Amino acid sequence: MNEQVTLAMGAGGRQTAKLIEEVFAARFDSPLLTADDAAVLDPPRGKMAMSTDGFIVSPSFFAGGNIGKLSICGTVNDLACMGARPLYLTCGFVIEEGYPLDKLRQIADAMAATAAEVGVTLVAGDTKVAGKGQVDGVFITTTGVGEIVEGASPAGAKACPGDAIIVTGDVGRHGCTILLERDDFGIEADVTSDCAPLWGSVEAMLATTKDIHVIRDATRGGVGTVLYEIASQSGVGVRLDAASVPVDPAVGGVCRMLGLEPLYLACEGRLVVIAPKQEAPALVEALRACPYSQGAAVIGEIIDERPGWVVMRTEIGSETLLPQPTGELLPRIC
Repeated sequence: MNEQVTLAMGAGGRQTAKLIEEVFAARFDSPLLTADDAAVLDPPRGKMAMSTDGFIVSPSFFAGGNIGKLSICGTVNDLACMGARPLYLTCGFVIEEGYPLDKLRQIADAMAATAAEVGVTLVAGDTKVAGKGQVDGVFITTTGVGEIVEGASPAGAKACPGDAIIVTGDVGRHGCTILLERDDFGIEADVTSDCAPLWGSVEAMLATTKDIHVIRDATRGGVGTVLYEIASQSGVGVRLDAASVPVDPAVGGVCRMLGLEPLYLACEGRLVVIAPKQEAPALVEALRACPYSQGAAVIGEIIDERPGWVVMRTEIGSETLLPQPTGELLPRIC
């Protein structure tokens, strides 16, 4: 028998209590997760970072993860980009009537496993059931609180001419994975999402040096969009070396067939790091020792010229402007 989510499971009565207890509380169990209206928490010792994000990815299951894993990684990574050790997460679910309970359990399992890997605690949540057709399967919103590591203060406005630009691995894999999963183009390729929690990589960098100017996760819009945002915030130019940008061969092949730029495809397990050039070798070495950033590489530099623009040095030695992102960024992942 294929169990499904019913409207009664979101009505606040016995069925709701059973859903929460059997699917969520059983997987997110901790002393901080109670039946009361709010979690009571110990505050961070220093400054804290807080972030919230909604996840509506379609399909909700993809090669390398599912919406549950993505919902933990997304918020944990946003905190990490501020130099913050993730401490607490809350999660809110909006579930479509008729959604298979087995899939919901798999999503909750992925959330619990990813949170445990990072060491972050799920402390509160909310569950709503929407009518058939009002939601595309399941939507998740997570909010996180983290403790900023003393001495860390990365921000998008701090990039300086002469800084090195580092990416922590090959670009565009998550966006390419979602494109292939939707099967709109009939293309088959061996591509797996890079979806991963990145606090360990950030922690390793901060243990190497606190002199890191910018850390960003390259989600919607990919690395190219992130670099344009940083160029605008900092009032600087960006010069990339095309030959140094790591792209998985399968992703590159799909992009060539569809006329896409890998730098504008979403990542869910990659960081853009901007730091003084003299710090770059040690940072790359530290990143390559971490499981989710073994492909870290320097891909360019911050420059005085062309403030607000991203310039690409091609493989034949010429330079061209990377077009600014406009319109709908494909594929839409959230």
